Amino acid sequence: MSEQIRIPFSPPDITEAEIAEVADALRSGWITTGPKTKQLERELADFLGTERVACLGSATAALECALRALGIGPGDEVITSAYTYTASCSPICHIGATPVLCDVAAGSYEMDYSQLERLITPRTKAIIPVDLGGVMCDYDALLTAIDAFGDAWSPANARQEAIGRIAMVSDSAHALGSMRHGKRAGQVADLSTFSFHAVKNFTTAEGGAVTWRAGLFDAEELYHEFMLMSLHGQSKDALAKTKAGAWEYDVAFPGWKCNMTDLQAGLGLAQMRRYPGMLARRRAMIARYQGNLADMDLSIMQHYRAADGSDASRAADAAARADATQESSSGHLMLVRLNGRGQAFRNRVIEHMAEAGVATNVHYQPLPLLTAYKNLGFDIADFPNAYAQFENEITLPLHTKLSDADIDEVSRALHAAYTQAEAEGLK
Repeated sequence: MSEQIRIPFSPPDITEAEIAEVADALRSGWITTGPKTKQLERELADFLGTERVACLGSATAALECALRALGIGPGDEVITSAYTYTASCSPICHIGATPVLCDVAAGSYEMDYSQLERLITPRTKAIIPVDLGGVMCDYDALLTAIDAFGDAWSPANARQEAIGRIAMVSDSAHALGSMRHGKRAGQVADLSTFSFHAVKNFTTAEGGAVTWRAGLFDAEELYHEFMLMSLHGQSKDALAKTKAGAWEYDVAFPGWKCNMTDLQAGLGLAQMRRYPGMLARRRAMIARYQGNLADMDLSIMQHYRAADGSDASRAADAAARADATQESSSGHLMLVRLNGRGQAFRNRVIEHMAEAGVATNVHYQPLPLLTAYKNLGFDIADFPNAYAQFENEITLPLHTKLSDADIDEVSRALHAAYTQAEAEGLK
């Protein structure tokens, strides 16, 4: 048995460029929200092709603030996927609304859109699709499901009225840089939220952001509201108060504290300069994995899709992302299902790979398996497809500190672990 993990699951990719930006923030005297945070917001908006971006303390905070900006609260329902991390759903509870969970389609990580249609009621004010692993959802199918509901919906505030239907508020935590039908994640849903947590492709250690479709809202007004939400409802942040005679402020409402700091933003600014290359490297790593594992009975998440539906992982990344006929993920997670196998077999494979020095993970336990959601009345028996996806899923290391040799080692470890579990008679 290995004494240590040689290939970790998801370490942050930090270089001297990130360290230099953080050091610069420390030397500047701005360690809370300041000029670096504002610069990162501008660069992210340019990258995403949206009007404004509000950087916040986490993607969870961003999602909660997005729902609050739409006036959603007690008495309202918000639908999200049963197959996701708790952060897709907990903000619904935070604002006092009622979470409604939708099963995924058979053999898919996306919500079953036909079931989604049946879950919509006059109380439904938003749907939170999840761009799992970086693969953007079928937003066209989602809109069809919303439109099928008809005219029973009524807006809760002026922003909902501007949308003109049930709002799509995406959990795009994994999807920074993802493309579908010529649009980036951030340009499709009404509001989109991103995560910059330490394990994400693009990191600020902790942190996240929210953006929105162009032309829907008064961008400056909405941005200002997000800033108020993130700073106790206070009308001026620390940067604004440094101007001569500008000490006086107001508190518009009892807000929260979830702002991004310049220390975090410094990491993000350096990551931003590196990010196109990081996306290209992820495509190459996924292609290598697929080649290495082609002889195994696996279902591997398709991150890159040509116009005819075929795999496009070997395409040149920049050109593929510029091609509106192709779909390109951010390549965040290497999700692999062991076809025809059960949970005991999957768990043993994970153990054998750890013994070989390779760390893996599982994404995710469906929400109804977790105590918090059991206590809300959800039963995994009502979500058979989500359970079927989970019970034989294993997530392989996929991060930009991996070498090609590392990917080959992980692939060999998976082959060996699978053979060992078979020899042990596990199903």
